[in-house]
Amino acid sequence: MTALELGAGRAPLDFELPPALEAHEPPEARGTARDGVRLLAGQGTTVSHHRFTDLPDLLRAGDLLVVNTSGTLPASVPVAGAPLRVHFSTRLADDRWLVEIRGPDLGPHPGRPGPLRLPGGGTVTLEEPYSRGRLWFATVRTGLPVVEFLQRYGQPIRYPYVRRRWPIEAYQTVFATQPGSAEMPSAARPFTDRVVTRLVAAGVLLAPLVLHTGVASAEAHERPYPEWFRVPPSTARLVNDTRAAGGRVVAVGTTAVRALETVAAPDGRVAAGEGWTDLIVTPQRGVRAVDGLLTGLHEPKASHLDLLAAVVDRDLLARCYAEAVGHGYLWHEFGDVNLLLR
Repeated sequence: MTALELGAGRAPLDFELPPALEAHEPPEARGTARDGVRLLAGQGTTVSHHRFTDLPDLLRAGDLLVVNTSGTLPASVPVAGAPLRVHFSTRLADDRWLVEIRGPDLGPHPGRPGPLRLPGGGTVTLEEPYSRGRLWFATVRTGLPVVEFLQRYGQPIRYPYVRRRWPIEAYQTVFATQPGSAEMPSAARPFTDRVVTRLVAAGVLLAPLVLHTGVASAEAHERPYPEWFRVPPSTARLVNDTRAAGGRVVAVGTTAVRALETVAAPDGRVAAGEGWTDLIVTPQRGVRAVDGLLTGLHEPKASHLDLLAAVVDRDLLARCYAEAVGHGYLWHEFGDVNLLLR
């Protein structure tokens, strides 16, 4: 299948992703500033090519960017005495965790019920599979708060396309204030102080929320599972005021979409709230509170593409991905970004 066949049928968008379009390292290691990555913009029937530093020119005074302030944890921990790693994904309401086991090649490992020894005398006990034999319900014993344990013994999660280790700072966004995500909310990675300053000077508002994202899977493309979020009252008020005044609410990342849509009423009004969300946003459901989305580029058939197709027309999304492939945009957390506006 070629990129030009993206829009065929109603199945998840499919296309060829050449290995050369996988970003193997942060843009800074490629000689590009954080805010110098490419930005593909799609609105209506128009697709245009930019740099991320052009974002203030693509938005309007009175628009609102909603950003995720979750910080990235060093959530990958080695297993003592075995060539395996435990990826800490999500803390659940009963204080158990969802975890994933990865092999020495960083590929998925099925695991089996029972305890695994961790550094510092910690253990993680796999209890039962959560999904497809990949994620497990697990009980964690570390002698420390888990976040502190990870900061002491963990490394950032990486997948085979990232060929070497990078420090945790490479996985933090400028908005990160509350550690809790297993993987970086990467749509916000290109933001820098100077871009934020230009946005504010242009009359674009910013509002925070938190959603601690768990581990993705490039192999399984699983639907979202429960993740903890918080939408503060001030953000709910700004969203409602922006839409009432005719401005656009643009979510920075699919995490921000899920959090906002979880607390959005059928009429689009947003209320403050927090807890665990398992909301699945699809084209059939649609979106109620979001008028646009800034996001990374997602893999063929990824479930995130369904969420994108809930924000903008599927044909526009197909055109964007055809343009991204044809013009050599880079994928994954260290790659380029896509602005989608209704």
